[in-house]
Amino acid sequence: MSWDGPAVGRPLALGPVRLRNRFVSAPMERNYCEIDGTVTHRYVEYLTRRARGGAALVFAEAAYVRADGRGRLRQMGVDVDARVPGLARLAAAVHAEGALFGVELNHGGRTAQGAVSGFRPVAPSPVPCLPAGGELPLELATAEVYELVEAYGEGARRCREAGVDVISIHGAHGYLVHQFLSPAFNLRTDEFADPLRFLDLVVEAVRERAGPGVAVGLRVSAHEGFEGGLSAERTFELISRARLDLLDFLDVSAGSYEAGQWIIQPGEWERGLLAPYAERYRALGLPVGVAGRISTPESAEAIVAGGRADFVSLARTLHADPGFPRHALTGGPYRPCIACNHCIDQLGTGEPIPCSVNPRAGREHLGAPNTPSKKASVLVIGAGPAGLEAARRLAGQGHRVRVLERAGHVGGQFALAARLPAYPEYHSILERCTAELDRLGVTVRTGVPVTAEVLARHEADAVVLATGGTGRLPDVPGAGLPHVFDVRRWLALGEDVPRACVIWGADREGVAVADHLAAGGAEVLLIGSQPSLAPDVGRRAKILMVPRLTGNPKVRILPETAITSVEADRLLVRSDGHEEWLPAAGPLLISHGVAPRTGLLAACEARRPRLGVHVIGDAGGSGGSIHRCFLAAEEVARTIGQACDAP
Repeated sequence: MSWDGPAVGRPLALGPVRLRNRFVSAPMERNYCEIDGTVTHRYVEYLTRRARGGAALVFAEAAYVRADGRGRLRQMGVDVDARVPGLARLAAAVHAEGALFGVELNHGGRTAQGAVSGFRPVAPSPVPCLPAGGELPLELATAEVYELVEAYGEGARRCREAGVDVISIHGAHGYLVHQFLSPAFNLRTDEFADPLRFLDLVVEAVRERAGPGVAVGLRVSAHEGFEGGLSAERTFELISRARLDLLDFLDVSAGSYEAGQWIIQPGEWERGLLAPYAERYRALGLPVGVAGRISTPESAEAIVAGGRADFVSLARTLHADPGFPRHALTGGPYRPCIACNHCIDQLGTGEPIPCSVNPRAGREHLGAPNTPSKKASVLVIGAGPAGLEAARRLAGQGHRVRVLERAGHVGGQFALAARLPAYPEYHSILERCTAELDRLGVTVRTGVPVTAEVLARHEADAVVLATGGTGRLPDVPGAGLPHVFDVRRWLALGEDVPRACVIWGADREGVAVADHLAAGGAEVLLIGSQPSLAPDVGRRAKILMVPRLTGNPKVRILPETAITSVEADRLLVRSDGHEEWLPAAGPLLISHGVAPRTGLLAACEARRPRLGVHVIGDAGGSGGSIHRCFLAAEEVARTIGQACDAP
C-alpha cells in the first residue's frame, strides 16, 4: 500500500510489534513514583495523556533493575515482583489509548549514590562520578557482574508479565552498560575487560526473558562527549560487533554524566543535531531512532523523510505538549518546548518535575479545570507571559477578554530575555501565545499606558493585573548616576554592546547578560554577592553559559562581593570585610531582582468588578520564572471561572 502522507505518519515494525506512526515518547525520569519505585496514579495519568496525544510508543523512564542502581529518590523500579501490578496499570492505560508501552532497563552503576539508593554504588572499576556526587564505587567482582546480568533478565521478565510491548536496554548516558563499554570507566583485567562482554550477556538475558512477543532494543550514546571517553568512531565499531541479531531496534542519543550537555541538549544547539550520527547506524540493518532537540514537526519530518532515522524519540517536547504528535500530523498548533531545562534540573530535588510552559505536566491526575457555564468580561492589564497566558486560558473558557499593554510590544521582560543568545527558543512561546489569542478573538492593544482614566473607560466583570515589576536599584552612593541602569532597562533600550561594562548581580539575569556582552566582545567585570554564578537556576540551565564566562580571559568575576559606592569611572567594593576602589569603564548594569509594579491596584479595586481584581506574575510577587507565571495564569483562570458559576 502506498503512503502519501508525512513520513512521520507511516507505521513502522519493530520486530514483533507495529508502531502506528514514527513518534516515540522517550524515556524521561520524572520523580512521579513512590520512594520504593512503585508506580503512582500521577504516573499513570501522565503517560495516558502522552498516549492520547498520538505517540505510537510511550516509554516510562529508565527503570532500575536492582535497588543499588537507583539514581533518583522517586525513580521507577523493576527490581522486585511487587512492581509488576504498577507496570501492568501503566501498560493497560497506554494500550487503552491505542499506543504501545515501553520500559527502559537500567542500573546507575557509578552514577548511583548511597544517599539516594541506600547502598554503596558498584561499578566496573572504582572511578567516582563527580557530577552525580563523587562517591567512590565498589569494583564488581566477576561473579557479581553475572548477578547483575541476571537482574536485567529478571527485569525483562517482570516487564513481559506486566504486558510491556517494548523493552529498551539503556546502554547510553554513562550508566552501567555504558560504563563497561567506556575506556574511561572500565579498567578491568578479567573477562569483562572486553567492553562488549557485559552488554552481550545483558542482551542475551533480556531477549530470553522478554519472550518472542516483546520487541527488544538498545539505546546508545553516539559518543561520550569528553576527552578520554568513547569517540563516535569507537562507539560505532563496538556496537556493530554487539549481539544485534537479538535486537529489534537501536535508539541513538549522546553524552555521559561528564558531558551532560550532550544528554540534555541546551536550546542554543541546533534541532536534530544527532541525526547524522543516527543515519550511520542504519547501515547495521535495524530500525534506528534518534533523540536530541527534535522540537518541531519540521525537524521530525526532515529526519524521517530524509532517511536519517526510522523514528524520533521525544522527551521534553512531549513533556511540554503531549499532543505534539497529533498536532504534527494534522498541522495544528502546539505548545513549544523552549529547552530551558527547568524540568531536568528539578530531578535532583526529589520533587515531581514540572514544565515551564505547561503547568499541567505532572498534574494530569488532578483533572482538567471545569469550564464555567456562565461567561464574563475580563480586562487583562499587562501582556507579559503571565498576562498573555491568563488571557489565553480565560478566552479558552469562553470569556470575553481584552488585553492592554503599555509597551509597544508583548512579552514583557521575557521578550527581553528572548533576545539573549542563551535563550533562542524563548520567542516561540510568545509567538504561540499571541497566535492563540488571535485565534480566540482576543483584542490585544499595545502602546496603551493604563491610567485610572483609561481604566474608567473599560467595564469588566474581572480585572487581571499583570503589570510586571521594576528593577530594584540598591541604596548606595552614586546609584543614580547616568551610567547606572537596571539590567532589564538597559536591554529594553537596545544599546550596542559596549567596549567594557560592569554587571552587579550574578543571578540568572545578570549572568545571562554578562554572557551576551562577553560574546559580543565586551570586557566584563561581573560582581555578585552570590558564591557561585546563577545559583537560582539548576546546572543544566547554565551548562554552557558558566564555562564560557569562567573561561573567557576578558571576563573577571568577583564572587561574594558587594559595591558600596559608585563613581563615574570607579567602584568601591567590599569583600570579606575588606574595601578597595576598582577602576570601572562603561555602564554599570544592576541585576538585583524586581519590585512589583502595582500602582494601578487601588484604581482597579476602586472599580469594584464583581468577580474581583487578581494580581499575578511579577506584579503579584509570583513571577521570577515562566513556570510560576504560567501556574499563576492557570490559577486565576480557574478562580474566575469558579466565581462565574458561584450562586
